[in-house]
Amino acid sequence: MKSTTSYIWDPVEKISRAEMDRLQVERLRNGIERIAATVPFYREMPARSGMASQNINSLDDLRRFPFTTKSDLRDNYPFGLLAVPLREVTRVHASSGTTGKPTVVAYTRNDIALWTDLMARTYAAAGVTADDIVQNAYGYGLFTGGLGFHYGAERIGATVIPIAGGNTKRQLMVMSDFGSSVLCCTPSYSLLIAEVAEDEKLDLKSLPLRVGLFGAEPWSERMRAETEARLNIAAVNVYGLSEVIGPGVAVECPARQGLHIAEDHFIPEIIDPETGEPLPDGETGELVLTCVTKEALPLIRYRTRDRTRLIREKCDCGRATARMDRVVGRTDDMLIVRGVNVFPSQIETVLLEVGGIEPHYQIVVDRGSGLMDEIDVLVEAPASVNGDQEHFIQLENRLSYEVQSSLGISCRVRLVAPREIARSEGKAVRVVDKRDRG
Repeated sequence: MKSTTSYIWDPVEKISRAEMDRLQVERLRNGIERIAATVPFYREMPARSGMASQNINSLDDLRRFPFTTKSDLRDNYPFGLLAVPLREVTRVHASSGTTGKPTVVAYTRNDIALWTDLMARTYAAAGVTADDIVQNAYGYGLFTGGLGFHYGAERIGATVIPIAGGNTKRQLMVMSDFGSSVLCCTPSYSLLIAEVAEDEKLDLKSLPLRVGLFGAEPWSERMRAETEARLNIAAVNVYGLSEVIGPGVAVECPARQGLHIAEDHFIPEIIDPETGEPLPDGETGELVLTCVTKEALPLIRYRTRDRTRLIREKCDCGRATARMDRVVGRTDDMLIVRGVNVFPSQIETVLLEVGGIEPHYQIVVDRGSGLMDEIDVLVEAPASVNGDQEHFIQLENRLSYEVQSSLGISCRVRLVAPREIARSEGKAVRVVDKRDRG
């Protein structure tokens, strides 16, 4: 694995906790006052919460405001939550809209400048400089990933290849011919790139590629290790979500002690997803973010549904901002199987710890013949195992035992041939739940 260094883009990342708290409270007051005056959905919030901007004296006062959820954005589709006139909106992005209407987000000119600068922070944390060539394989268009990573790379002066996702053989040709040193894409797509490189007999270790910025889906430490080994790079974890701004909300530094949150713009909280009550630093719960500087679409106490924890101890890199641990799953893609909470990331961790498999899997949940929920975990076996029936059976049995021991319920792990699980050029489809399909 190649190493990477880090540098600090914005001095605000080093200010003291007391200074950050003062800045957040000031920006929170201003933000609440502005959106309460301009957004009908939020207009009644001070009355409903018993709070007004002039009464905000500390960050604890934020907890008295109601949450905002994704359903609120959909209920106000497309522009009901705008805090500025539509003529001041420079750009509109939207989620993929896999269920119902897409989630629409908007940006003013100042919002685009803010986003660009946050992505410059992201690249700086990953050690990317003006000397790098950035191959941006995130999707362009309504998805925020492509343009977010593109603008940030240009901001720091790097050379950008806006190749977008797909056509993996072409990705490899460009990577080799243009001398790409930075790769930006989803973690699962990076593994597909490595897989196709092996098929094409392209030695990735011979290329200048040295660092990857990966996000948009949860991934484990074991998957990071697999990615770094196969691509011979340092793999950096990036966090963001369209509703808040896109990528650039938080990023990992080489110390790998959590992802630094741009908390001068997004105030983080961790809550119990069931009760909504705040949890102390260090406890895992649901991440809630409040946008205090965005103009077009600021959100108050937005429930991300991402499960993580906050870390505030000093980081070795010199940044003083609060950090979030890597996302370990989502509260809304948790599976409840026979009364047991099951997270896909939990299964992934076990599979990769056992080893001896390809890092491609899919969890299938269905009603059995006795109307009891059943879990099948499909995992690709390497080609070397397929010819050894005894090893194949032993590995399958061990995987089943380890996964069952972790979950506390019975399930079946089935090894399948290489490439049998469909590949994705974006987010991997990890769960197929057939229980609601009639």
